[in-house]
Amino acid sequence: MPYGYTGNILHVDLSSKKHWIENPPENFYRTYWGGRALALYYMLNQMKPHTDPLSPDNLLIFAPSVITGTPAPAIPRYTVCAKSPLTGAQGEAEAGGWWGPELKKAGFDAIIIKGSSPTPVYLYIKDGQAEIKDATHLWGKDTGTTQK
Repeated sequence: MPYGYTGNILHVDLSSKKHWIENPPENFYRTYWGGRALALYYMLNQMKPHTDPLSPDNLLIFAPSVITGTPAPAIPRYTVCAKSPLTGAQGEAEAGGWWGPELKKAGFDAIIIKGSSPTPVYLYIKDGQAEIKDATHLWGKDTGTTQK
């Protein structure tokens, strides 16, 4: 992961159950470092201004910061962004922990999710690959049971 980037952004469309990997050029990362800046770029460029926040057209974006996953201490941060149903504007949360570094380790600088699946699904990510898998066998179970 030279310079804090993997060079891969995962796009997931739950409506079509398709996904693809975007490989932005290096100058993209010089402008949109990651985290909030990267998430806002995609919200502004891939979502219509008057998108209903509760519609499948809203984007849900997970974006670690540029230094997440590097040897820099105490900085494993990531941002989650979407259009807020409360305000109708961009809403975001920031968190720390292992999730951001694990996403980078799995090979992605961000995940951008849109759409709505008519059936329960989950996103399986490992070693730069992603799969949308059926989750009907997990539906209605508690977290302890699903982890087994």
